[in-house]
Amino acid sequence: MRLSLFSRSARASTNAAPRTRTVRHCAFAAITIALTASHAPAQPAADPSRPQLVVLITVDQLRPDYLTRWRSEFTGGLARFMKQGAFFTNASHDHAVTETAPGHASLGSGRHPRSTGIVRNDAGVSDPQAPLIDGGRGGGASPDRFRGTSLFDWMRSNDQWARALSVSRKDRGAILPIGRAKQSAFWYSTDGRFVTSRYYADTLPSWVRAFNERDFIGALQGARWTTRKPASAYPEPDSVRRENSGRDFVFPHLLPDSAARRALMLTEYPVMDSLTVQLALAGIDAMKLGAGSSTDFIGLSLSTTDAIGHRYGPDSREVHDQLLSVDHYLGQFIDSLFRTRDSSRILFAISSDHGVAPYPELTFVGTDSARGRVDIRPTMARGRSALAAFGVEGDALQMESGIVVLDTARLRRKNVPVDSVVAALRTEFRALPGVMRVDAVSELPALMARNDTFARRWYNAIPPDLNALLTITLEPDHYWFTTTYATHGMPHDIDARVPIAFLGSPFRAGFYDAPARTVDVAATLAAVLGIVPLEPIDGQVLQEALGGDPRGGTLSPARRR
Repeated sequence: MRLSLFSRSARASTNAAPRTRTVRHCAFAAITIALTASHAPAQPAADPSRPQLVVLITVDQLRPDYLTRWRSEFTGGLARFMKQGAFFTNASHDHAVTETAPGHASLGSGRHPRSTGIVRNDAGVSDPQAPLIDGGRGGGASPDRFRGTSLFDWMRSNDQWARALSVSRKDRGAILPIGRAKQSAFWYSTDGRFVTSRYYADTLPSWVRAFNERDFIGALQGARWTTRKPASAYPEPDSVRRENSGRDFVFPHLLPDSAARRALMLTEYPVMDSLTVQLALAGIDAMKLGAGSSTDFIGLSLSTTDAIGHRYGPDSREVHDQLLSVDHYLGQFIDSLFRTRDSSRILFAISSDHGVAPYPELTFVGTDSARGRVDIRPTMARGRSALAAFGVEGDALQMESGIVVLDTARLRRKNVPVDSVVAALRTEFRALPGVMRVDAVSELPALMARNDTFARRWYNAIPPDLNALLTITLEPDHYWFTTTYATHGMPHDIDARVPIAFLGSPFRAGFYDAPARTVDVAATLAAVLGIVPLEPIDGQVLQEALGGDPRGGTLSPARRR
């Protein structure tokens, strides 16, 4: 069942430059060029106190307990954040649909999905009007649905010379951290190349083409994923048949022999994160980011923990070993930056887009294959049948990611009482085993006034123009019936909790237990940069990280230039 009524923001309009007459005289042309050059804004002189780079790192599906559970084993990038960074131990996304697209959008913009319009993955960045350059597998993608501005927009408003590079295995992981900015965003196509879409460019830059021509798919012929440590160093059993649907759940994991199959399956192996880091470093070097007088932005989203977590579950030996790889690759990334850029002039932030819940089969005892899962399909079928009896097509009722959408205009045209339909649906949804609560969207503000965390997270997840009437929250550790892999997506803390840490000379190292939200990341980085957002945001400055009073301030929107 898919929601089909999520609104799409209008495409950003572009004002075409007015046509000019052809210059017929060389002397006149020379004068015109000279005048244009004399009035062009000059790039500002280098300021030795200004940061050279802002680096936003997102590790997909990184639960905060992973960092405390295996802290003693980290020696690379994660270790550096935990030892030298300002680390917030009580941080979370404050929206309900804890999926990749809304998570990345909130981290980059300082705003909840209610404002960004990025509510869920399937209404994220897919866009057939922005096809991939030179083909590629995966379909077109753009930030068409993203509303408003991001941290990089604020940076560029302050300095028009600022540039951004954002890379990820996932299109949404590369696109959404920089919002609608037409900068450099690249992601992996499962045909074995890194690509971008025509929203950003007409051709791939030479440095990306050169990276792809390294033929890393061919170089991985015969490769296998083996543990970084001896098997005895892992407390997790390597014999859980529920993992990976009972297939290939024991180390080592071999990459396929077929090159095409290997390119497709590479996303499930730690080496994918290594390639993403290498691409980011190649781009920083080729584009000379952080080497000029401006402050540039790097978005690095590592997606493999999510793929491995879905496949093997959060308590698997595979996830444990994957985190050791993330630590190693991030260490290489930071060390490489420090060799080529002034480490005192780089700002780092790290977080995640969501957590993950364990397999229901490993949580709830019994032999029933459906245990811990909620089957909403019969209820939806009855609701659609009831509407059909009034002459309303069944697709007027949709549900996905816990949000129930009803095309009320179609009901009213058929004189169907909307309130009665909503009340009946609510009663039926509440009666389903495994459903914890069903809330009317109209009642969320009143529930929020009573400090209801779930109501607040649902409110923050739903844009006002989305025709959502009900929200469904499952019991903890429950999945929707059709889900066969380990997953996330609910407003429970196990899905919403993520780490937040900052690293760099402005930040005061330490562990902070004050509540923090992912929308606070962009707000805090903006405060360090001395810039203000171009619009109201939901985030607050995490003053603890800066040595100031806790929760001591917000950023007011600047006037548009």
